[in-house]
Amino acid sequence: MTNKLLSSLKLRDVELPNRIVVSPMQMYMAKENGECTDWHLVHLGKFATGNFGTVFTEVLCVESRGRSTYSDAGIWSDTHIPMLKKIASFIHSQGSIPAAQIGHCGPKSCRQRPYDGLQPLSSKDAENGEPPWEIVSCSAEPAAPGYATPHSLTENEVKELVLAFGEAARRCDEAGFQVLDVHAAHGYLIHSFLSPISNSRNDMYGGSRENRMRFALEIADALRENWPASKPILFRLSCIDRFEGGLEIEDTIELAKELKNRGVDAIDCSSGGIKGPNSLFSLATKSPPTPGFQVPLSEAVRLGAKMPTMAVGMIMDPPHAEQIISDGQADLIALGREALFNPHWGLHAARLLNEGQTFDDWPPNMGWWLEVRQRMLSSTDPKDWRIGPAAANAPLQSNESH
Repeated sequence: MTNKLLSSLKLRDVELPNRIVVSPMQMYMAKENGECTDWHLVHLGKFATGNFGTVFTEVLCVESRGRSTYSDAGIWSDTHIPMLKKIASFIHSQGSIPAAQIGHCGPKSCRQRPYDGLQPLSSKDAENGEPPWEIVSCSAEPAAPGYATPHSLTENEVKELVLAFGEAARRCDEAGFQVLDVHAAHGYLIHSFLSPISNSRNDMYGGSRENRMRFALEIADALRENWPASKPILFRLSCIDRFEGGLEIEDTIELAKELKNRGVDAIDCSSGGIKGPNSLFSLATKSPPTPGFQVPLSEAVRLGAKMPTMAVGMIMDPPHAEQIISDGQADLIALGREALFNPHWGLHAARLLNEGQTFDDWPPNMGWWLEVRQRMLSSTDPKDWRIGPAAANAPLQSNESH
């Protein structure tokens, strides 16, 4: 039986082998110059061997001052391409689609790593070799209580950043990535322009919804000029701000329609991130998130903008993911923390959703080991433990590994 979650999806000329996606996740393991390392190759490569149809990098920053931390990965220089190319090539060799996310952290740049506090870099951090740098945003307003006040970008500086996004897309293409995602959520730079809470400008980039969308739409145009027409583009949006006076789902649907008109192929549907250090801050005084808590946002955008969407947010078990796709609430399922918890989630999903509970969908160099173990656990007859097509008549084989 074919399951919706395990079925392919074609976006432009790129065919995703299934609907299971590794969500972009900052790992804080890049070199200080933004270069990825063999750690990223192993980290992302294991998801490709685990049957994730599409594997995203963490957000690759389009300029050095757009990093959240000194350990963020970059795409602001051609020197970043060789290692990213190695990563993309390996993901592709395993039958998965290599994908990249690009972005700029804006007012949430220049911070400590989350496990060090996620606070703005200070003189104490400078003593440890990580001095603060100037941060930029839509308006000269701190992103969260206690955060530094950013420099409000001039119109010319905004235009320069649009060009930087275009150059980042070119580099991602040269590195061999097949799908591109733009981080326009969670209080980062693009989101700071979109939200009426953080945008207090009175020029062509502020005020009306049309003006607040302008930066995102100009970036979409720049991407399409530098990214092949045969390859899809996604935008990660905070579909709602979860604060009064902030973005509502109707705003996001209108933005999605405009992005679609400019060649964006799907919306990556998240939420939150304004007025706090992370995207969950706005939920702190409300009910705690439950599995699939953002799926209704994906469904609303999918129906309202009539375009594919990707659902994110505490989606943990395959039957739930299958139901979301089957019910038409999303076209793709992105896993973040669950992927970290179980890098073979895609393989487990195939085994669980397909009848028979066999390991036929696993790579043969793994599956045969597990199939033998399953027979050993279910039968006391040594004949059932034999390996290979002639197992019934062959003598028992011994294995050096167990």
